[in-house]
Amino acid sequence: MTRTILLTSFAISLCVELFSFNWAAAQEIQKYKHAAVVCAHPEAARVGVAIIKDGGNAVDAAIAVQFALAVVYPNAGNIGGGGFMMYRSKTGESDALDYRETAPGKASRDMYLDAKGNPVIDKSLLGALASGVPGSVDGMVKAHNKYGKLKWKKDIQPAIDLAEKGFAVTAQQAAELNRHKADFLKYNSKPVAFVKEAVWKEGDLLKQPQLAATLKLIRDKGRAGFYEGPVAAAIVAAMAHTQGIISEQDLKEYKSVWRKPVSGSYQNYTVISMPPPSSGGIALLTMLKQVGNYPLSRWGFQQDSTVQLMVEVERRAYADRASYLGDPDFFKVPQTALLDTNYIQSRIKGLSFEKATLSTDVKPGVLPGYESEQTTHYSIVDAEGNAVSATTTLNGSYGSLVVVDGAGFILNNEMDDFSVKPGSPNMYGLIGGEANSIYAGKRMLSSMTPTIIEKDGKLLMVVGTPGGSTIITSVFQTVLNVLAFGQGMQAAVAAPRFHHQWLPDDVTVEKGAIAPAARAHLQVKGYTFKERGSIGRVDAILVRPDGELETGADPRGNDTASGF
Repeated sequence: MTRTILLTSFAISLCVELFSFNWAAAQEIQKYKHAAVVCAHPEAARVGVAIIKDGGNAVDAAIAVQFALAVVYPNAGNIGGGGFMMYRSKTGESDALDYRETAPGKASRDMYLDAKGNPVIDKSLLGALASGVPGSVDGMVKAHNKYGKLKWKKDIQPAIDLAEKGFAVTAQQAAELNRHKADFLKYNSKPVAFVKEAVWKEGDLLKQPQLAATLKLIRDKGRAGFYEGPVAAAIVAAMAHTQGIISEQDLKEYKSVWRKPVSGSYQNYTVISMPPPSSGGIALLTMLKQVGNYPLSRWGFQQDSTVQLMVEVERRAYADRASYLGDPDFFKVPQTALLDTNYIQSRIKGLSFEKATLSTDVKPGVLPGYESEQTTHYSIVDAEGNAVSATTTLNGSYGSLVVVDGAGFILNNEMDDFSVKPGSPNMYGLIGGEANSIYAGKRMLSSMTPTIIEKDGKLLMVVGTPGGSTIITSVFQTVLNVLAFGQGMQAAVAAPRFHHQWLPDDVTVEKGAIAPAARAHLQVKGYTFKERGSIGRVDAILVRPDGELETGADPRGNDTASGF
């Protein structure tokens, strides 16, 4: 079996639930007058709102939610992974925090290739060798130091309480834990909290005393509680037992980075998003600008012309992603050129609505003058009007499956997000080039797209999603659902989605996406459709004209909105 087929199967297995739910319930509107938190688990949403009620701001709530998700949503919430945070203050200043993982010091360009130069799949996906140096804890410390309002200890304590006292697992979580039992036993020699002799059932209490002890060290010592001392020693010990390469020096030297957001316009809206090493912000802005001159609202939601245009701009954005995007600290990303209006429009020049463009005929553009789906997202607006859009991940579901003995958290498998071999697909089928090759200390390219949208200088929307390679297109479609098709936030989040990523040359669709008549018209033009399980889990907040906060919590998971 080829790497492409194996990895596609692996990725889809992380999201096997069919896209089906009560449509009326999925569109039920929730509104809050003062503040709102939308995230992947009800306990984490509750924690975030409680922090705001106690006088915290959006960043305090984000820190509390990040650590709470590490407890109650362990397949993606994490302290052993990394992510990106977009911040907008109540007065309109924006900032971007990159707490993406980095390659360990002993990492090398060909570390996942066999003697013949072919990728060895399991090496970059499973076990500690697949792990990059975690960034989440350092990122939260940096966010708190710059923007936090409450004491650090107050932001961390709710997660400690959840880990010590336990929480009731949902039906979906019980099924996931049962499904991964053999994997946890395979990659861990010591007992882990996620495995028990009997099967997990909805309502069972999951307690994590080792993780609680780790969180207490982080509470009391800040960054040093994770990157030094007993937790760091436990991480290095886990490397020795599982052929990993993260060292004490790697942990001490890790630094998250504040970066300048990318921004641009879609009609009369301002879109602010994450810069590289995220590919999401540039790709999102590119696609929105390309569709901005077409009458999408007149064509209608998921009609054949609408879908065709969106697929074609997605195809071109992902082709550019493969060649031009990587860690800006190691590769000169031609960001200005990629966002040049003339270049963007040149990419769809000659687009024919009579037939599909073949991906084999689409190459990365010629630049002027010359780049598990188990992630999770949370969107927050506080009572003062500050906003956070943050996406955080382990990469695959439960990451590398290695639980750090004595510390109780799961290590990521983010090294697969590098181009293991330029031109070969990663676990999501994404093709990468030299810009994203492996190098010690380098950040791997990401599709995470935490985004904030303004209208007339005022906050309008906070949005983001997990979903591997489908993240960018899920955010793209959700934004258009509101801005072009007039949907409310919950309806926009719940609407069935489709996805194209250049290669492979297929349009993947959720059950219910694109009506049969529109699909038939597009198939005649040469488009191929493949149905799959759910795409993304968008969590978003829309500021309504009356100032109320309308939330969108994705019904594809246990995602929950809360506020007051």
